[in-house]
Amino acid sequence: MHTESEHSFETSQSQVAVPESAVTAPGEISEARSFLRHGLLFILIGLLLYAVLYIVSEQLISKYTVNNRAYLVKTAPYSEYDYVILGASRAAVFDYDDMNARLEEITGARILNLSTLGSGITVNRLLLDYFLARHDTQSVVYFLDSFALYSEEWNEERVQDVELWRKAPFDPALARLLIQTPSTRFSVAPGYILGFYKINNPDRFELDISEEEGRRFDRSYRPVKQIDEQRMDYLYPEQIDQETFQHYLGEFEAMIRYLTEQNIEVTVIKVPIPERVYQMIPQEEQFDEAVKSVLQQYDASFHDFALVNNDEEFFFNTDHLNRTGALNFYENYLKEVLTVHQ
Repeated sequence: MHTESEHSFETSQSQVAVPESAVTAPGEISEARSFLRHGLLFILIGLLLYAVLYIVSEQLISKYTVNNRAYLVKTAPYSEYDYVILGASRAAVFDYDDMNARLEEITGARILNLSTLGSGITVNRLLLDYFLARHDTQSVVYFLDSFALYSEEWNEERVQDVELWRKAPFDPALARLLIQTPSTRFSVAPGYILGFYKINNPDRFELDISEEEGRRFDRSYRPVKQIDEQRMDYLYPEQIDQETFQHYLGEFEAMIRYLTEQNIEVTVIKVPIPERVYQMIPQEEQFDEAVKSVLQQYDASFHDFALVNNDEEFFFNTDHLNRTGALNFYENYLKEVLTVHQ
């Protein structure tokens, strides 16, 4: 007969008994450690290969990059410029081939052109802020197009386009700016910092020169109504949303105010376009008045050259000046504006 204490002892023993299946044999522990070691080794090798790819991709940028705007900022030869040019593709032609050097020669000024194809105020402000993080300028010249303030397509969507960043070299200043900017914080910053865009760039061995610059810049365009209409439909929304316009006009004003506070002069210019194209632009007069009302508050100058220097022979497509048109514009109009503002 068992006593009550003996029965209690046996019960506690049965409760703490460990099944044989739960006991880890020494061999299994060794296998787990080996698996972890091999896994860590695999990860380290992968990180090493990725680092090599990152370094090689960064080196390829310096070899095959000409026009990427972030690259131009990082490699800018001067700490201070007389003019920084902002805008979209109609201003980008002033940086094709040797056109920026020609403009510097005509004006006697140091000029950096940061205008970017299909870019509105959001893209231009980001590039301007990046430039000012490392450099200075006496003046900013904004070649302003109305379509750039009418849609997210040319602003938030454009700044999130990975094509803008595939050939952008790594720079801590730009990384910080992309993190601080709401529209790029989660969409662009991780890929830029980790190098995804440059490592996966299918054009890594090609110069970033557009077909317009490489082949069409010296040509003259023969107007085709259907092509002109397609171009305007591409640039402008079917109906201008006033709320959207006021939003981007507010961003534009914020940039003007910031530059004024930094004692940086601001000049806004509308570039020449053919009259037939001008007539197709919706609400252009209202746009001009809205922009002028903003600029007047900050004593910023406005020059409307939309309907001068606009003979058909001066354009290589619907609305972009060719080499002859750009040089004629330099000599007869732009030179005076930039020389006066030095």
